[in-house]
Amino acid sequence: MNKTRIGVYPGTFDPITNGHNDIIRRAARVVDKLVIGVAANAGKGPLLTVDERVDMVRAEVAEFAGNGISGIEVQSFDNLLMHFAQGLGAGVIIRGLRAVSDFEYEFQMAGMNGRLDPGIETIFLMASDRHQFISSRFVKEIGLLGGDVAPFVSPRVVPRLVKAFERQRGGEAGDDRV
Repeated sequence: MNKTRIGVYPGTFDPITNGHNDIIRRAARVVDKLVIGVAANAGKGPLLTVDERVDMVRAEVAEFAGNGISGIEVQSFDNLLMHFAQGLGAGVIIRGLRAVSDFEYEFQMAGMNGRLDPGIETIFLMASDRHQFISSRFVKEIGLLGGDVAPFVSPRVVPRLVKAFERQRGGEAGDDRV
């Protein structure tokens, strides 16, 4: 009996970057079905609402389908990652690593998740060399300070970010901290 291998790639995707897209493309080859879990995570003070982030990720995934990559869906979640994964019947959590500094945090998280459910494995995918330096946090800092984010996100994401940056700057007139 062949069981469908379901994987979850969780994150805030605030915003989704070219680095995330690279991990999604590669993760889709490792599992039969990949669920991109967009974490509500209001505690991180996201620039974009969860609905905006889900819409952006769906637009990216739709583009992948046009390029022969299928079996990907996008869902938001606001509970414990392991509960989300269990509810999907997932057997794999996919995490991207950019640098050694990511590894310590991700290693601890994988250990905790393994204690919560030893039946769900964590797989780490290294960021490709041209995306190792990209992070959502840096993209937001660059954009909020008026820099060009186009090299770090897809053309579908740029106009949405520009609107969000304008909204953020307008709501914090006189406050130039990031």
